[in-house]
Amino acid sequence: METDNVERYLNSFGKQVVNRAKGGLQKAKGGGTALEGSLKYELKETSDGFEVNFYMNDYGTFVDKGVSGNQTTQKFKNYLGQVIASPYKYTTKQPPPDILEKWIKTKGFGRVRDEKTGRYISHLSLAYLIGKKIKRDGIKSLAFFQKPLGLGLKQFGSKLAENVAEDIVDELNKTITTKVN
Repeated sequence: METDNVERYLNSFGKQVVNRAKGGLQKAKGGGTALEGSLKYELKETSDGFEVNFYMNDYGTFVDKGVSGNQTTQKFKNYLGQVIASPYKYTTKQPPPDILEKWIKTKGFGRVRDEKTGRYISHLSLAYLIGKKIKRDGIKSLAFFQKPLGLGLKQFGSKLAENVAEDIVDELNKTITTKVN
């Protein structure tokens, strides 16, 4: 059976979810991030029909669902609209200071003074303090992928049956035309 309508429809679904997810990241992070560039989808034909697979950099799931700290639980809204606790949590380790130091320099933080002594602290010391806070409080969810996936499933799910029906009608019309000729 030809599946042109369903295939076209599922490609539209994949494109829309990826575009909305990229838009959510642009809004939250300012655009042009490596994570944004890594978002893509792939439509595969299987023996059971089709499957739509989404891909992103590995750390994208942490940004999407958040990471709980060792003292604060982070929650996120999944694609079904349910608020649930993040499956990820900092326990004993905190983010590496060298990576945070690089981020601090990239963002152009000015020099920061110690509250008690008034002396400037190094970027590495600041990175350690930020890492300590992240370990304690976690990282909030952006739900940049969960929200578009939920919207896409609501919007596209209801019309999928129509496209399957169109493919069946198209196939029947071809069969009838072939047998009449």
